[in-house]
Amino acid sequence: MGPITALVVGGGGREHALCIGLAHSPSVDSVHCSPGNAGTSMVATNHEVSTTDTEGIVALALDLEANLVVVGPEAPLVDGLADSLRQAGISCFGPHSEGARLEASKLHAKEVMRSLSVPTGDYLVVDNPSSVPSALDRFDAPWVIKRDVLAAGKGVTVSSDRQVAEQALLEGIDLDGFVLLEQHLSGEEASVLVVMDESGYICLPTSQDHKRVGEGDTGPNTGGMGAYSPAPVASSSVMHRVTREIIEPMHHHLRNQKTPYRGCLYVGLMIDEDGSPGVIEFNVRFGDPETQVTLPLISSDLGQLLLACAEGRVKEEECVFHELSAATVVLASEGYPAASSTGRKISGSEIRIEEGLTSAYVHYAGTVIDGEGRLVSSGGRVLSVTGLAPTLGDAVAAAYELIECIELEGSHYRSDIAYRAL
Repeated sequence: MGPITALVVGGGGREHALCIGLAHSPSVDSVHCSPGNAGTSMVATNHEVSTTDTEGIVALALDLEANLVVVGPEAPLVDGLADSLRQAGISCFGPHSEGARLEASKLHAKEVMRSLSVPTGDYLVVDNPSSVPSALDRFDAPWVIKRDVLAAGKGVTVSSDRQVAEQALLEGIDLDGFVLLEQHLSGEEASVLVVMDESGYICLPTSQDHKRVGEGDTGPNTGGMGAYSPAPVASSSVMHRVTREIIEPMHHHLRNQKTPYRGCLYVGLMIDEDGSPGVIEFNVRFGDPETQVTLPLISSDLGQLLLACAEGRVKEEECVFHELSAATVVLASEGYPAASSTGRKISGSEIRIEEGLTSAYVHYAGTVIDGEGRLVSSGGRVLSVTGLAPTLGDAVAAAYELIECIELEGSHYRSDIAYRAL
C-alpha cells in the first residue's frame, strides 16, 4: 500500500480532529479538507467546495488523486456522496445512502431495531392531530418527540409538560406529515463509535456527550457542549451486553446488505441503574464533540484504520489506545444555540499545555481568518478545548485551564463537563 492522500469533508471541530489525527499518521502523505476551517488550514490544505456539492467533492478528490475520503457530516452521506465516490473508484470512509438512512430516518432505525430485537424504547407514529391526546396517554411522562428528519441533533423534544409535548407533536405533524413519539428511557447516557465494515468492527473508547446548553444539563438542546472519554458508566460488563445485544446484531444486518456498510456507526446508549443498555439513536458518522475526545486516544495509525474500513478489511487492523482520559469543553458564541453572534475576534487559542503526560489544545470549529488576517468566529460552536491526562480529573482540569486563556466577546461554556463521572 502506497502513502495515503486523504480528503476530509466538512468544516467543524470533528473535521479538525480528523485532520490532526491523519496528519500525525505515518501512512498519510498529505491531508486536504473541504471546506475546512481556520484550524484545518494549520494541518491540512483547505479547498472551497461545499459539503453539499457532491459532484464538486468527487471532482476535487479525483484532481487531488485522493485514495481516501473521510466524510464528517451526515447530510452528504444521506445525499449519496459515498455512493458517487465509490462509483468513481475512490475509497470512502462513510456509508452509502441506504446505510445512512439509519440516521436520516428515526422511523427506519426503529423498524430495523425492532426486527433485530435490539433493545430500544417503544414508539408510535403520530400523523393525525386528533390522535395526539390518545398518543400521549400511551406513555408516561417525560415524553420524547422526534422529527423524522436530519436536524443537526436538535430535532428532539423531551418534556414532562403535556402542553409542550402536544405542541411539539402538532408542529412535527404540520412540518413533516408525521412525528415519532417514543418511550422515555431512564438512566445515564453514553456513546460508542464503532468503525465497521463487512469484515468486522472495532469499538473506540466510550464517551459521554453533554447536549444541553446549561449547567447540570438544563436549557435547550445543542449540537453538544462537551464530552469526555472513557465513560465509567459503560463498564466492561455493560459493554459486553452492548456488544452482544446491539453491535453484533447490527453488524450482521449491515454486512449482509446489498452494499455493505463501511464507516462509523455511532451508537447512542441509555444505561439504566441495573446496567441494561438501550439504544436512543444511531448516527452514521463520527459524533461532534465525541470525535475530539476519542481520536486523540488512538495511538496506532488512524489513516490505516480508516482506509482499511473504506476498503472492507477492517478485520485486518489492530487498533491500539493510549491509557489516558480525555475531556472536551466547547466554547460557544453569544446567543448559541439560538441566533449566534459571529465575526468576533478570538485571542489566546494558540496556547497549548504540555506537562508530562498531561496536555491540552484547541479543536477549531466555527472559525475563519478574516481579510485582516485575524482569527474570528463564524458559527455557534466556535471551538473546543481538549485535555488529555492519565486521569479524567486532570484531563478536565487541563481543558478548563486552557479555555480560561481564550478571549471571545460574549462567549460561554459549561463549567461542569464530566460532572457525572467526577
